[in-house]
Amino acid sequence: MEIWINPACSKCRSAISLLDAEGAEYTVRRHLEDVPSEDEIREVLDRLGLEPWDITRTQEAAAKELGLKEWARDDSSRDRWITALAEHPKLIQRPLITADDGSAVVGRTEDAVRDALARK
Repeated sequence: MEIWINPACSKCRSAISLLDAEGAEYTVRRHLEDVPSEDEIREVLDRLGLEPWDITRTQEAAAKELGLKEWARDDSSRDRWITALAEHPKLIQRPLITADDGSAVVGRTEDAVRDALARK
């Protein structure tokens, strides 16, 4: 499993603490430094079963500068959202955990992290 984190994020640190406590094997990806490509974002969205606007941090300064709250949330706008996430990785909700079974979860709660752990 892989976890996309920002080390400054308390939710990310909590998720890693739980993974460590459970003895999980995982790799850490600091997505602000090792920025995911548009294709990687598409893959994670497919694994999550979500749309890009579902994993976008709309309160970030970059989101406000881009006017994301006004963007359409439909199939024709999907690529525009994905490009914005790739160009501004701080907008990506975190932590994102890709589970061993090919799925993924947004690990913002202990239950979500445990759900990822159960997907072996």
